[in-house]
Amino acid sequence: MSIKALDQTYVAGTYKRFPVEIVSGKGSVVTDDTGKDYIDLTSGIGVTAFGIADDDWQAAVTAQIAKVQHMSNLYYTGPCAKLAALLCEKTGMKKVFFSNSGAEANECAIKVARKYAADKKGADCFTIATLKNSFHGRTLTTLAATGQAHYHELFQPLTPGFIHIDPTMESLEAAAGEHKLAALMVECIQGEGGVVALNKDFLTAARAFTEEHDILLITDEVQTGNGRTGELYAYMNYGIVPDVVSTAKGLAGGLPLGATLLGEKVQHVLGFGDHGSTFGGNPVCCAAALSILSRIDGALLSEVRAKSEALRRLFDGAPGIESVTGLGLMLGLKTTKPAADVVSACLQNGVLCLTAKDKVRLLPALNIPFELLQTAAEAILTACADTQ
Repeated sequence: MSIKALDQTYVAGTYKRFPVEIVSGKGSVVTDDTGKDYIDLTSGIGVTAFGIADDDWQAAVTAQIAKVQHMSNLYYTGPCAKLAALLCEKTGMKKVFFSNSGAEANECAIKVARKYAADKKGADCFTIATLKNSFHGRTLTTLAATGQAHYHELFQPLTPGFIHIDPTMESLEAAAGEHKLAALMVECIQGEGGVVALNKDFLTAARAFTEEHDILLITDEVQTGNGRTGELYAYMNYGIVPDVVSTAKGLAGGLPLGATLLGEKVQHVLGFGDHGSTFGGNPVCCAAALSILSRIDGALLSEVRAKSEALRRLFDGAPGIESVTGLGLMLGLKTTKPAADVVSACLQNGVLCLTAKDKVRLLPALNIPFELLQTAAEAILTACADTQ
């Protein structure tokens, strides 16, 4: 049987795959089983931060595999401790809990918020406010946190204790008046919600309000983190400091790793036995993440911003493109043609793109060469302008 036939026969049918089998790649170019090359503007949905088969990443991973591939969290391992230290040094956060995915990182953030609130205000203070149009994961609890009703329909009853509000101070203040809020959880840019950046005035005011009322602020940086928006984490674009930060995706460059970063106020909320993970902090994944995080420096972030500005200059006002949203190398294009049709046309012309609701979504590797980005952008412009 072919790979496609094997997949269709034995893999759960939860994905509508493109009719392409990727077999190899280097950097921002991947190759299918027919030998056709594609410029990759997806990075595995924001995961392969330095592209495919990155040399430094490979060296870090293989070196660690040759030492020890896994130990339980009953023992210390160097990559785990060093990665936690680097994350704290780069963010000012105080402690890190490692898990396997963004959903698990968000689960940890939710548990921290509820334990903090229960300890400080009583067991009846557990409600977490999230924003309408948000996406926080696919576990039952992170689905409950997600502010999009269509994700909820098949899996009732969801975990209680979540409300979904508009991104306005009026809505937040009303929620705090009606509920005992443990936390406000936000994505600075709502990726799955259509690459929608939050209003800076709202987020600034929300941070002041949550501090005043001792409501935790959690920023979900699963997709927006690790250099994606032109800052190390998206909240840094807004000049705020959250209490809890969750991240995953691009952190380990292609290996499964989630992290929940705990600020001053909550650094000691989790004690012995309060939480755990078999694979969280795996030394190979952490070695991979050390390779990635140590290279996300000021020069790279400046380059990400420059690439973003170059793309915006090309796309703003171009035929068939109605608007451009997002930050850094997390951009959404509202196109006159259906986004899926644009993505399909790009695929035929050797460029891999994504969709997010009614937009074409671009998440290239942070280090994609300018010339490849230009070539890919021209293919997108052609697909958007083509009226046939």
